[in-house]
Amino acid sequence: MQDTLNVSVEEKMAIFLLIVGHAVKIRLIQSTYGWSLEPISQHFNEVLQGILSLSHEFIKLPNPADVQPEDPKWRWFEDCLGALDGTHVDVYVPLRDQGRYRNRKQQITTNVLGVCDQQMKFLYVLAGWEGPALDSRVLRDAMSREDAFSVPNGKYYLVDAGYTNGPGFLAPYRSTRYHLKEWASQGNNPCTAKELYNLRHATARNVIERTFALLKMRWAILRTNSYFDLKNQVRNDNFIESNSYLHHQVII
Repeated sequence: MQDTLNVSVEEKMAIFLLIVGHAVKIRLIQSTYGWSLEPISQHFNEVLQGILSLSHEFIKLPNPADVQPEDPKWRWFEDCLGALDGTHVDVYVPLRDQGRYRNRKQQITTNVLGVCDQQMKFLYVLAGWEGPALDSRVLRDAMSREDAFSVPNGKYYLVDAGYTNGPGFLAPYRSTRYHLKEWASQGNNPCTAKELYNLRHATARNVIERTFALLKMRWAILRTNSYFDLKNQVRNDNFIESNSYLHHQVII
């Protein structure tokens, strides 16, 4: 990016942050600053592409040798790299496609796979799947792509019961108290070995839920039914990935 005759790089970045950070409509920026719609869109997309060009340098799978657990809740999970899960982000799609994207809560969403490390930094993000898609199906797709998500031998990620136990993925016991809300309402006193395991698993795996919550808290456009079309939201030139990159930079 570079300054142009009438707009500086800083102003272009401010436009981008207003839109993604506060969900400000382009027409409001137009009326506030007196710019026409086309240049505002151009500046937004220029910043978006610039951020995406950097994101692959920072949102990447870890070197297992660099993973040194510091938080005591991870001591029960030796060789664990972090956690993964899916989250739903509201999207705008044409009326003819809304049925495909309507999730079980009757919301029009995309199901986004996120993988994070123990310090709440994203390692991998895949957006674009329809809202009703099963989390496990999205993960299988991520592992079959050209730039595939992969897990080093001997390492693994914590997952919830929506995924299958297997090499690289450690899930909780089914039909056993698990989610932290259940423990909070019933007392944090496990009665069996399986409950103890599930409590420790849920406490550590909660890192991905906190990471998603922080991402959406920072970037209002991920909390709203965006007026951007699906192409800008979830394909290669998407701002879900760009917001994940900015989240990564703030965490650092």
